[in-house]
Amino acid sequence: MNVTQAYQTVQARLTEAIALTPSATISSTATENSAAPQVSPSATIRPSLTPTGPGVTGTTPGELCDQAAPGSPIDVTIPDGTEMQPGQEFTKIWRLQNVGSCAWSEEYNLVWFSGDQLGAPSSVPLSGPVQPGQTADLSVDMIAPEDPGTYRGNWKLRNAEGVLFGIGPSGGSAFWVEIEVIPLPTGSPTAAPETTVTPTTTATVAVQVSGSAALTPGDRLDLDANQLNPGAGEDIALEAADGNHVLNPLSGAAVAVFGRTQPTLNDCQAAPLSADPIAVEDNLIPGIYLCYRTDMALPGWALVTAFDADASTLSLELFTWSIP
Repeated sequence: MNVTQAYQTVQARLTEAIALTPSATISSTATENSAAPQVSPSATIRPSLTPTGPGVTGTTPGELCDQAAPGSPIDVTIPDGTEMQPGQEFTKIWRLQNVGSCAWSEEYNLVWFSGDQLGAPSSVPLSGPVQPGQTADLSVDMIAPEDPGTYRGNWKLRNAEGVLFGIGPSGGSAFWVEIEVIPLPTGSPTAAPETTVTPTTTATVAVQVSGSAALTPGDRLDLDANQLNPGAGEDIALEAADGNHVLNPLSGAAVAVFGRTQPTLNDCQAAPLSADPIAVEDNLIPGIYLCYRTDMALPGWALVTAFDADASTLSLELFTWSIP
């Protein structure tokens, strides 16, 4: 037997041995012994059963059904470290995006997960559906503790089957609210009750509307409802003049440029608002906040997110408070 014949003999026997070895196809036995994740009735992971390996195309790993991602910004109200007085009421709003493959229905809830509950309910149902890719502002009413100190509460979402999920690559991380309760000013015994009443009147203010809008010349925006060109109740208009653009307050509304930090309710109530038009090219660069008062006398702020001079499009994020 020469070398070639010996090699062919060995190769043939190896082929026979491979043919007798069980293949790694998906079966009931392979599923029981496999280390792959098992899908329970409440699982939110959809594992792929398509074979993977060299030469196999079009395969993807299992995707998360329920997963959130931080919006921009995630803290619409009460950024970390916000100072509160003892017993002060406030509304925390998170902006979250649905980056999973499943829609969030009204059966989904915003739930307290750990840390300080801050007088909030244990769960708050979503007010409406959120489709994959959409962003929603989720709010919950809270109360600052009476004792000074730093407080942090961790929150998650819960689907219709009762499974908790959150943000992060695995959808398991909580999002939170963090406040700093500061001591009341020292003074006469009658001073303390007065200081607790004044901030409460502003802290209980609810949200009228929030969201995004994009205006082109001729567009008019109702800041009380975040509606473009509704035909009535319009507060601001984008207008073109001599190759430039102006943002013009309407119907008794007033606007002022605030700066690069997000204003509070008190900031916008104290801002020097005006009914004069604002030159867009000179003042409204991305990252600038405006304070405004609507034709219904509601305060709010708008963030300039972009201005496309070629398309003459002004993009805004807006937030209007509701005065009870």
